[in-house]
Amino acid sequence: MRDREKLIARIRNLRRAAALSDTRAPVPAGKLDPDRLNALEARIAHLEQLLEGFQDSVHREATRQGKRINDIEAQIQPAALGAALDKDVRDRGL
Repeated sequence: MRDREKLIARIRNLRRAAALSDTRAPVPAGKLDPDRLNALEARIAHLEQLLEGFQDSVHREATRQGKRINDIEAQIQPAALGAALDKDVRDRGL
């Protein structure tokens, strides 16, 4: 329950912050600040790099998990499982 309350409080804070940022006066189309545009472009470039890194990370993890699942599936195939059980019986001397 405590985690749920924290999550609700966090959502409320995010909504309040969004509501406050929406109250700013819009900048007229002809009066764009070049410094502000450059800062926004730099931020977008940074976010794009972060997103690409995240996508690469997700792809690597998905590939790793896929290989792991394939290895486990190969181990539980009837023939492989039977061979492993036979080897275990021989090793234990049963």
